[in-house]
Amino acid sequence: MSTTTPRWQRKGIVIMVTVLLAALAFGTTTRTWLNVTLPAANVVTPDVAVSGSDAATAVTAFAVVGVAAALAAGIAGRIARWIIAVIIVISGVGVAVATSRIIADPLQGAAGAIGKAIGVSSAEGTRVELTAVPYVALAVGILIALAGIWLALAGRHWSTSRRYAPTAEPGDAAAEADGTGTGTGPDARSPRDAAAGPPVDEIDSWDRLTRGEDPTDPK
Repeated sequence: MSTTTPRWQRKGIVIMVTVLLAALAFGTTTRTWLNVTLPAANVVTPDVAVSGSDAATAVTAFAVVGVAAALAAGIAGRIARWIIAVIIVISGVGVAVATSRIIADPLQGAAGAIGKAIGVSSAEGTRVELTAVPYVALAVGILIALAGIWLALAGRHWSTSRRYAPTAEPGDAAAEADGTGTGTGPDARSPRDAAAGPPVDEIDSWDRLTRGEDPTDPK
């Protein structure tokens, strides 16, 4: 029976897709979300382009959280992966909710840019038009939330890395095998420890130092 991990469960694929989606959400905030046309009588340049980072600052924050969480999932343990999956779902929902508010009320997202241009957050005759980018951000936010669920499901089949687990040295294993090792008693010592001599406390070290001897010398 084949034990090959299905492609949809592979750690590299899940993490890469999630990181790309979160990065895409961040990328949308650098593009123009709103085109504002101000009353010509109030400003010299009536057209103002509002980027996503200005219209919905929360989208930028949630996208950064999504990228960081997805990268952390690669080295996290089983329980930590569940927590990270929840964080990714929350970041995706946050992106979608913050974007939907701008889509529902574009003037709210443009209020800051309008205030910088004319000194007030709104003016009679101001027109605000949405570009296609907010709709892209909304779709990406939903996909990020789904990616969090995907990570939770696929992460159950990932093995925890033991690369840095301590391993017994060959000499120690051989000593235990022939009965000359540490034994089972609390005072049992390995041959290597016995060769190092008795333990030296601070008083012994000071006495040996005053006699001109090296306190670190095991003899």
